[in-house]
Amino acid sequence: MHSSLLVWYRRANVMIDCGLDWLGKIECPHPNAIVLTHAHPDHAWGLQKGAACPVFAPQKTWRMLKNFRIDNRQLIKERVATKICGIGFEAFAVEHSLLAPGRGIPRQRGPSLHFLRAGMIFIHDRAAALKNAQIYIGDGSTLTRSFIRKRGERLIGHAAISVQIGWCAKEGVPRAIITHCGSEIVTGDERNLAARLRAMGAERGVETRIANDGMELVL
Repeated sequence: MHSSLLVWYRRANVMIDCGLDWLGKIECPHPNAIVLTHAHPDHAWGLQKGAACPVFAPQKTWRMLKNFRIDNRQLIKERVATKICGIGFEAFAVEHSLLAPGRGIPRQRGPSLHFLRAGMIFIHDRAAALKNAQIYIGDGSTLTRSFIRKRGERLIGHAAISVQIGWCAKEGVPRAIITHCGSEIVTGDERNLAARLRAMGAERGVETRIANDGMELVL
């Protein structure tokens, strides 16, 4: 399945991203709301037939999904706090793709909860996005190899895990969970990769691990 995150707070839950593998299956987690970070197939195309709950996304994402049969469309504006099921979300602009530009990162805030889900080349206002974050949920396209390409004058792709750990270290984020993994991790030796990742994180003072299906975190 394409990676997705389910955030529970009190009696409600919010699903973050809904890739194509979720098509026809999104009722299984019974989300009270869905938040989309951007319009790529592995993040949004599970909603082609619509959803029984409100769906929140930035304006650029909605333009890309104009033909999807989503009835309850809600807008998330960049750098404007939005309350969804009692959880505060705030979107930050990032550099990631030409086809789905200006991707927003939802930053969730509860009474004692600050965490960030991200996967991109860089965050335009990284210090603000990572401020007081307890945990960073990042992208696992590659461990250390650059996965950034240039198309015209624009950069596209994903920052390596090692780079993201560096962000966390610089901004004081103590924990990182790596999800949305690429072939280097998916087809690699799980034990060896986990050990390498722990060592990379420990070197920068960031507790780092790879996510697994059904993984639960209590914060």
